[in-house]
Amino acid sequence: MTSYTLPVPANPPSVAPGTVYTVASGDLRLSANVTCWPTQQQLEADLTAAVNALGWKVERGHRVDPGKGHGFIDSQRAGIEVFKQIPADAPLIVVEAVWQYSHHVLAGLRSHRGPILIVANWSGEFPGLVGLLNLTASLTKAGVPHSALWSRDFTDEWAVGGLRTWLETGQLRHDTSHVRDLPALPDDPEVALGRSLAGQLATEKAIIGVFDEGCMGMYNAIFDDELINPLGIYKERLSQSALVAEMARVSDDEARAVRRWLDDAGMTFHVGADEASELTEAQLLSQFKMYVAALRISDDYGLDAVGIQYQQGLKDVVPASDLAEGLLNNVQRPPVLSRDGSRELYPGAPLPHFNEVDEGVAVDSLVTNRIWTAMGLDPATTLHDIRWGERYGDDFVWVFEISGSVPASHNGGYDRSYSMRQPPMFFPLGGGTLSGVSKPGEIVWSRVFIMDGVLHVDLGRGTVVELPADETQRRLDATTPQWPIMHAVLHGVDRDQLMARHKANHVNVAYAPDAATADKALRVKAAMFAELGVRVHLCGEVNL
Repeated sequence: MTSYTLPVPANPPSVAPGTVYTVASGDLRLSANVTCWPTQQQLEADLTAAVNALGWKVERGHRVDPGKGHGFIDSQRAGIEVFKQIPADAPLIVVEAVWQYSHHVLAGLRSHRGPILIVANWSGEFPGLVGLLNLTASLTKAGVPHSALWSRDFTDEWAVGGLRTWLETGQLRHDTSHVRDLPALPDDPEVALGRSLAGQLATEKAIIGVFDEGCMGMYNAIFDDELINPLGIYKERLSQSALVAEMARVSDDEARAVRRWLDDAGMTFHVGADEASELTEAQLLSQFKMYVAALRISDDYGLDAVGIQYQQGLKDVVPASDLAEGLLNNVQRPPVLSRDGSRELYPGAPLPHFNEVDEGVAVDSLVTNRIWTAMGLDPATTLHDIRWGERYGDDFVWVFEISGSVPASHNGGYDRSYSMRQPPMFFPLGGGTLSGVSKPGEIVWSRVFIMDGVLHVDLGRGTVVELPADETQRRLDATTPQWPIMHAVLHGVDRDQLMARHKANHVNVAYAPDAATADKALRVKAAMFAELGVRVHLCGEVNL
């Protein structure tokens, strides 16, 4: 008779009455987790006080690790082990004051049967709000029911009321009345252009180059081929090791030529000598080689857009990718020749780069590039993190901020752009940004995302405003001062509406010369996406 060893089923504890469990997903990088831990502790204390005041107890689902110096779940394996000890039916709050890797907790949240609430502190100090948005977007893609809530310290009436509602009912719904489905479009030149461009893309097809998927656990940023192939968009799956290999083939003279071009264009580089804490010439030389290498590989494969993951693997090998990414996104940029020197690569045009290989942005930036080019507009486009925001005067002014991949034209040119060393907490080998303050003007903002197994896009309008220099600096100091910043006012969408609806940590933006042109460009975009079969939603005040 055969004797088999049968697995012993896990036996988590029963749910204690009146108890809510908490977990905290963190970064993969120890330096980030240790640096951010005091802020996370404060948020957890604030939340616990609010929950206790409502008559509930809080049970933290995992311990603080004194050896590591923090209490974050810092890997997918750690998350799986933590959820083995949490009652599957318990009310669960994921508490986030920092940027977090959603896949650390996704396995546990997928199988959790109790109500789930994601909370974050309304602060720009660390990207907790960005982490919340990525996790809620990932859960949306996964089809996991959840709620979300945000507050400075969970003492305000709005947040306490929301917390009470969730504790009593297991659900929390926010106002999303600013969102409406796309109505029937008129037969006009803009709609005709959008439909024509959709037909061209579906028929002639395009390729996006992906240098390793799944950056920082962003499950929501991975778009299955079955969803994007019907649009005419196909992936070229590339390895970041190939990018490093190609960088080794770029000569120092070629890299120095990129630097001279940028110097002549008026860009400022804040350089020093300490590799550990300052931006150095050696770091810049490596970044310029990445720029050249990315264009040559893109030319090899005939890419229409490209994305570099960087944050895993590459961060331990070479300086940051953001400076190269920003250069790729701009129309005017240092020329790069083919390996044999016979031709310029992608002359007079950007090669759209989707930061952190966010494939929703890949689809969006590819569509935007074709529309803006066809309309004779500057096709430079980029993504930003929805980092934070506060009222200024009569407006709620968002801080849109990203690690440096903006095109110089969004800052008003290279002479209004600068490069600073990336924070060592996130970027151990340094490298410069492509930074600046986004110029005032009209924008179209958008986000392509996955919900209910199909592609959706939210489209809206906004205005980038100019704030006084001291207010800009205050906002930079309250977030990440090395990074480029956009002061954005969204039309007809308030703070809580955007947070409740936005299905990503990133937002895609492109400028238009005036409001009337922006309205036309948005109409073209709506028509193109609709023709491609993407479900289109208008957000806020949109003039079709």
